[in-house]
Amino acid sequence: MPYQKEHEVEVISAVRKFAQSFNSGSKVVADMSMLVEATSQLSLANLEFWERLIRWEFSKELKSSMTPKWKFWAQSTPFLTWIDLCSADGFKREKTLRTLSGAAPNSFFFALAVRRLNDWVIQVREAARNALPIIAKSTKPEIVVDVLCATFPHWNSWGRMDDEDKQVMLEITAIEEVGYSLKTRILSATSGPMTSILSQAGRTEILDNYLEELAIKAIQPSVRAKSYRCLLEGKMVWFAGRKWVWTDKRYCVGHFEPILCERKLLVTSQFLETLKSAATDRSPIVRRVAGEMLIRELDKIGTESLMLAQLLASDPSPSVAERGIFALNKLGNPAL
Repeated sequence: MPYQKEHEVEVISAVRKFAQSFNSGSKVVADMSMLVEATSQLSLANLEFWERLIRWEFSKELKSSMTPKWKFWAQSTPFLTWIDLCSADGFKREKTLRTLSGAAPNSFFFALAVRRLNDWVIQVREAARNALPIIAKSTKPEIVVDVLCATFPHWNSWGRMDDEDKQVMLEITAIEEVGYSLKTRILSATSGPMTSILSQAGRTEILDNYLEELAIKAIQPSVRAKSYRCLLEGKMVWFAGRKWVWTDKRYCVGHFEPILCERKLLVTSQFLETLKSAATDRSPIVRRVAGEMLIRELDKIGTESLMLAQLLASDPSPSVAERGIFALNKLGNPAL
């Protein structure tokens, strides 16, 4: 909490100074450098709070520092800047998106632009669809990836976002430099929902050529397991939302079921070599995937199946060993 309070003070100070320079009457666009520096330190996990705070402080300071009405000859120029993406005025948010050009100053402001895909005003969402791909191509890939990693795990909960809006995000992900930077982030991340991000980014083909590298070198075991599963199954599967299913309409009883979508990979791998690599991975999470795929494809593997089954049956992890034992029993070679 003290950490957030400290950043609140910095952000409020930067917003007030920016608003004051905005109302100075100068014909030059106000300097955002202090505001950019303050927002660059913010986490994208609590973006709604920061957006409300900036909207309130900016509006309040603009009113307090506004030129007196009787000085009608000294009206300030109504510049539109990145901070206007926080405006409570839908017309101003839309006009800002249609006016902005060039790169986003940092991850925070690019995230504000992405959030407009879930805006409550239809015209703002349309403006965001048109503006975001252009802005993303001019923005540093690392900034774009910051926002993608913050958005992908939660975008299925954005109620106003439709398939057309999601396609814009996938178009941004498919930018070559962004895809490479995203692969590097997933590969090196020690924490965070990287498996979910890999799945959602996997709606497009940009990461297909990196799956083998992710399967072998990714730090998080769950990412390696997901990558191996994709390579062994030849497809990418992702969570696309939930649907309500009635179990008994008479008593209004039902539950939500997950909606899973899939597509075939553009790349192929040698199944047996990939399976051997997964079976010798350092994590039991990955080795369990190898055991599951061994059982599924047992009749197609041939003579190597016995060796792999014996390897997994002797695994120190009980959940991996039981898969190996099951495979041995199916082969008619029960484990001792």
